[in-house]
Amino acid sequence: MKLPSLTIGKFTASFPLIQGGMSIRVSTSSLAAPVAECGGIGVIGGSSLPTEELQADIRKAKSMTDGIIGVNIMFAMKNFYNQVMSSIESGIDMIITGAGFSRDIFKIGKEHGVPVVMIVSSPALAKLAEKLGASAVIAEAAEAGGHLGTNQPLRSIFPAIRDAIKKIPLIAAGGITNGYEMAEMMDEYGADGVQVASRFVLSEECDVSPAFKQTYLAAKKEDIVLTTSPVGLPGQAINTPFVRKMNAGESFSSKKCLENCLKHCDHHYCITERLNMSRLGNIAEGLVFSGRNTYKMKDILPVAEIFRQFREQAESVYMEGKGFAPVV
Repeated sequence: MKLPSLTIGKFTASFPLIQGGMSIRVSTSSLAAPVAECGGIGVIGGSSLPTEELQADIRKAKSMTDGIIGVNIMFAMKNFYNQVMSSIESGIDMIITGAGFSRDIFKIGKEHGVPVVMIVSSPALAKLAEKLGASAVIAEAAEAGGHLGTNQPLRSIFPAIRDAIKKIPLIAAGGITNGYEMAEMMDEYGADGVQVASRFVLSEECDVSPAFKQTYLAAKKEDIVLTTSPVGLPGQAINTPFVRKMNAGESFSSKKCLENCLKHCDHHYCITERLNMSRLGNIAEGLVFSGRNTYKMKDILPVAEIFRQFREQAESVYMEGKGFAPVV
């Protein structure tokens, strides 16, 4: 059965999938535009980007597709509001934010006619986001890559958040790697759509280095671990040499602070520097954020093929709320 479309504010995605906005140039126009062309919502990772670069990439993405382009900007960034306003000026379709909670962002979105989507991990924050004017909520759980707001799995936290959200779409995020899991979250758990990030790292269009993608492909279940982050939240990553040394107690303290960085940082390492190292191919010294189920993915595919597989798998089992049909 065909999956329903996903409407957020004035925008309707024909396929109810949001590509997760991964920062430090992992999610750029090169990835977001093909996702939007396939009927999903393509998202540029805006955190830490210089304003001019972010604006140029938004305009590039908008020139490549008539589909929906969003930007993900963490509230934890020093220049959060500047990035938001710059994105709006550049014609972004929607703003997705998390890693903290901004009340003002909803007023800004309403004033400029730009939908705001809030990433949360609890019913209380979901309810508050809806009350303040969020156009949609993303419920993100412990299976997600990068910074985590909960240690609870998606299927544990989602029902209570679903009960808390009454009038706006609720998106499931964390560890979703295929269309069967997508259909399960929509059919059994009542999600209006899903957000998927790690699967799109293993796309031909993702801008990260070949070494980064090979690290994903080589990862086993036990290679995906929790580590610390200067932002004050746990982070989920692949167990690279840098992560092993840090988790063993070795010091990588850095007192320098890069431009466009975090509002609050404990300086036990520079996260922007380490994420950028891995993106460029220095895996030994870099930080490779990854979803918990990355080990399940074994190929690099064009975005269009990832969508084809998700659609085929999901629609083969989706029962429109009548109970998930298990794959035999």
